[in-house]
Amino acid sequence: MIEVENVTKVYGDFKAVDSISFGVEKGEILGFLGPNGAGKSTTMRIITCYMPPTEGRASVEGIDCVENSIEVRRRIGYLPESAPLYKEMKVAEFLDFTASVKSLRGDEKRRAVASAMEMTEIADVQGKIIDKLSKGYRQRVGLAQALIGEPEVLILDEPTAGLDPKQIVDIRKVIKELSKERTIILSSHILPEVSILCDRVVIIDKGKIVAVDKPENLIKNRQKFMRVELSTKGDAGEVSRFITSLEGISSVKGLEQEMQGEHRFLVEAVIGKDIRGELSAAIIGKGFDLLELKPKVLSLEDVFMDIVTEEEKGEGDE
Repeated sequence: MIEVENVTKVYGDFKAVDSISFGVEKGEILGFLGPNGAGKSTTMRIITCYMPPTEGRASVEGIDCVENSIEVRRRIGYLPESAPLYKEMKVAEFLDFTASVKSLRGDEKRRAVASAMEMTEIADVQGKIIDKLSKGYRQRVGLAQALIGEPEVLILDEPTAGLDPKQIVDIRKVIKELSKERTIILSSHILPEVSILCDRVVIIDKGKIVAVDKPENLIKNRQKFMRVELSTKGDAGEVSRFITSLEGISSVKGLEQEMQGEHRFLVEAVIGKDIRGELSAAIIGKGFDLLELKPKVLSLEDVFMDIVTEEEKGEGDE
């Protein structure tokens, strides 16, 4: 459905995107991740025909994004990080205008506007001025404009940025529903959101792709240790030294103290060995008060930070 092949984008002496390649299958939600300045927005602008690549090729359904950009744009709905809204217009007026820009006329235009409002659940505010809406509703209007004409591909750049928790949940539901019939590229700094929504993840850093896989595979492949988080009472240094001395323990890290006299630790052991039973028995047998012990599973955020940090260390070693 979407192919990015050896794409490079250079601004003067700065290489924003450096020979990247990836594909997105029909009906897939692809998470596109990276720190600020990594090249995410530049890549999405190339796919949406906003700018051409310096080298390489991007295509949608086999249609080249440079050679036939108008045809590609007919197939794409794009929600930039800052939603492109005319805030002085009413919601229905703005969507009607957007439909006209997309060359829709008459009954076809009316159906397209009504459909976009229904999918994003904004029909109840269609007569209101956009600037008077909450940020959550403005984001829905931005998503609705991307849906005008029922495009087969959606490119969403930080669709839940700045929203409150309820608004985030609402937008996620809309995106998940839309994915049943569309191919979606989703860029977000909210990594739990990516884990929930995305079938596969591409991580880009300093213009280069550093990881591509399903979120669960990225987590599984990076889980080098079994991690246990525990809380005890007693002398923190003595507890830490005792746990470190136990067989199979790789590391012990003190965590931020929550209550007076209570100490929290992150304990790592060799993967494949379940240390919870032995660890709890040893701590209690030593006379320390064990208040809590629970496994600590890696998150996509942990994986992301590990990968990006490794890339930075690699550059520093060169």
